[in-house]
Amino acid sequence: MKIHQNMDRSTKYKTLTDPIHGFISVPKGTVLRLMDHPYVQRLRRIRQLGSGFLVFPGAEHSRFSHALGALGLMQRALNNLREKGTTITFKEIEAACICILLHDIGHGPFSHTLENTLIENFHHEQMTYALMDILNKEFDGGLDLAIAIFNDQYHKKFFHQLVSSQLDIDRLDYLKRDSTFTGVYEGSIGIDRILRTMRVHKGTIVIEKKGLYAVENYLISRRLMYLQVYLHKTVLSADKLLRSIFDRVRQLVKRSASLTVPSTSLDWFIRNKANAKNGLSKELISHYIQLDDNDVILCIKSWSNHRDPVLRDLCTRYLNRNLLRCTFFDEKESERQRIKMIQATKRVLLDSGLPNDDATVNLYLQFGSVSTDTYKNENDRIWILDDSSKQAVEFSTVSEAQNVTSLIKPLIRHYVIHHKNVAV
Repeated sequence: MKIHQNMDRSTKYKTLTDPIHGFISVPKGTVLRLMDHPYVQRLRRIRQLGSGFLVFPGAEHSRFSHALGALGLMQRALNNLREKGTTITFKEIEAACICILLHDIGHGPFSHTLENTLIENFHHEQMTYALMDILNKEFDGGLDLAIAIFNDQYHKKFFHQLVSSQLDIDRLDYLKRDSTFTGVYEGSIGIDRILRTMRVHKGTIVIEKKGLYAVENYLISRRLMYLQVYLHKTVLSADKLLRSIFDRVRQLVKRSASLTVPSTSLDWFIRNKANAKNGLSKELISHYIQLDDNDVILCIKSWSNHRDPVLRDLCTRYLNRNLLRCTFFDEKESERQRIKMIQATKRVLLDSGLPNDDATVNLYLQFGSVSTDTYKNENDRIWILDDSSKQAVEFSTVSEAQNVTSLIKPLIRHYVIHHKNVAV
């Protein structure tokens, strides 16, 4: 990569092969040491798409592969910006690489699926902040600049935009990666074109006019990935089933029922009502970083033989992919529909030899809504550099983009997840 020529000649690299971007060079030193750190290696054991593998057989890729892919794209982006005259120092390059490498270390088992199931009032970025602070102490302040970029406290704002914005390195990698491993090629995006037309204008990341259509393709692809992958009805159903398992486990614990949890750290979260509202304690963090997908699967396998028929049924369903059904509505369900389906679910549970109390019904029936999150231009915008005026113009106001803006408006989808024997 050309960026190597601009770095210290003594710097060496470890080269890894990525199925999406080809060769990725990891700078030896702080970046490589961080890549080998247990906090980052843990991401190998966390699936990028949570329960998506139950719908898309190839979606077994990890948060670790995504972090490395994003690292490779960050290097390419910085190299392109330097070629276009943006002054970027070696320390800034290293900090940006550290930042993108660590941006997902706060994720827990099955990524977003169990985020608020294990910890109330929690977002994975809270854990990322906490873990980066711990690493910074371990590396004697070597992450100061990376943390400033991550928190958007560095004076060169475009670095934070590369890490987190409407058109950032994170999204460029996961859209391409998720599209490839799910086989949903409608989500494929023109990364090269976007990176080559990216530049810094008055301290802000903009896209040159010749990259406009690549941005359009990126936004449309993002919408399609939401509709076909992230909000796929069977993915929603699998996620609900996984959360229902933990809801049932907590119900049993509350009743003082006998329950063995093979994972010590997962047991801690089940028996302690963790809440991130007032921050993250050292004890919480120490248990959290021990968790990955394997803990969850191990417990589900164990619980599939539990004497409680409801827990046994839910776990067996997840392991054998005998999922509940998800049905979309054109509009929010009526109270009449809700009552009718609750009564039908109670009958089905009773016929199946399962309890049909309200708490159990809620494990097999859920109403909700989801929304596509394609492009929000209220506070964070994509800027296009106008050729004639040399001014940055917000994407949706560019005349050539008018045919796309209507397609990328949020689409709200109402749904119900229900037993297959319950009619909608």
